[in-house]
Amino acid sequence: MSYVKGLKCRETDCGRTYPKEALHICEHCFGKLEVDYDYEAIRGAVSREVIEKRPTNMWRYRELLPIDGEPTVGVEVGFTPFLRARNLERALGHSEVYVKNDAVNYPTLSFKDRVVSVALSKAKEFGFDTVACATTGNLGNSLAAQSAQANLKCFIFMPADLEQGKIVGTSVYGVNVVGISGNYDGVNRLCTEIADRYGWAFVNINIRPYYAEGSKTFGFEILEQLGWRAPQHIVVPMAGGSLITKVEKAIREFTKVGLIESAETKVHGAQATGCNPISAAIKTDEEIFTPVKPNTIARSIAIGNPADGYYAIETIRRTGGWAEDATDDEIVQAIKLLAETEGIFTETAGGATLAVTKKLIEQGRIPRDESVVVSITGNGLKTQEAVIGRLRKRAMIEAKIAGFDALLTELTGRSDERRECAHVSHD
Repeated sequence: MSYVKGLKCRETDCGRTYPKEALHICEHCFGKLEVDYDYEAIRGAVSREVIEKRPTNMWRYRELLPIDGEPTVGVEVGFTPFLRARNLERALGHSEVYVKNDAVNYPTLSFKDRVVSVALSKAKEFGFDTVACATTGNLGNSLAAQSAQANLKCFIFMPADLEQGKIVGTSVYGVNVVGISGNYDGVNRLCTEIADRYGWAFVNINIRPYYAEGSKTFGFEILEQLGWRAPQHIVVPMAGGSLITKVEKAIREFTKVGLIESAETKVHGAQATGCNPISAAIKTDEEIFTPVKPNTIARSIAIGNPADGYYAIETIRRTGGWAEDATDDEIVQAIKLLAETEGIFTETAGGATLAVTKKLIEQGRIPRDESVVVSITGNGLKTQEAVIGRLRKRAMIEAKIAGFDALLTELTGRSDERRECAHVSHD
């Protein structure tokens, strides 16, 4: 059963409603559209006990997702690890830190698998046979993989200079990959024209209201995995600005339908200093962000003119959160910190998120005795270029025990290590 009433304009002084169609812009005020649900009906249909009996994937929250029937794409996506990061707590000098780890999401190791599974399930309901997207990498990976599973024709448009891991991670699925000179904002403008001309299902353009709803499951899972309660703080990376608004919407919806008690979570946004239109607006107390030209290693969040930037700013301010940004060097150091403390290799977006979390703790905006969730949204194997040359060099020796003895002495500063081992009793 579907609980979707249709679409509605996100602008509070408009709020016009539309049917369930492939629309994304209000024809009256040109505001963005979002999915409108019957929350009263959902409240009567869902409970913690009902959800807990379902398979451990993102579709366990299907009453709050915008498809009419059963999901047909991405049925195994979601319910990724959520952990108490005790080693990271000690490193940050904080008492309660959690990590939500979508770096191991199925099938392409990023949170984009969530939004794509919703978008393609909806595109199939609408009868589309061709899907497409503009991407900074992770979305292209996921759309390529899941369109192959769904037997849909697929076109991926991306900046020509993306990291090789993301280019290969899209091309391997045999879809149509088009590299475009310039940054993501130019790619996105071109894709808007293509969507109008060819009538394809562009997941982050004409299908965007449905696609964006998939991000809520990242938030839903945090609330359930935290014991059906909300954290006091959550830090979310910002590219187009959609994810942070949907994580906050997830908290509001769980409260509205009675799955958690009233929550006062402060939602914080993270960007790279080399592409920080949203965080700059927050820090300078501007209502509207100023587009920028990206210049950062964090290419997955390098969107200089974010589509949902205005709503991201509104979300941060309404919840009492804050936004910060991190330099490329701070991003790399944070990637290494997360790997060395919790064994999680995140891509540059996650590095920015952890670096910003560290700053917010040091600034006192996240008190050291209040719970905080760090959002890790992608896998470091996709952005290895960022840390090459910045890691400890591997040791090289010949295949001789004397060579290893010398190396061990160099590494430990102890010359008696081998003799001590040799005198251990084996009785």
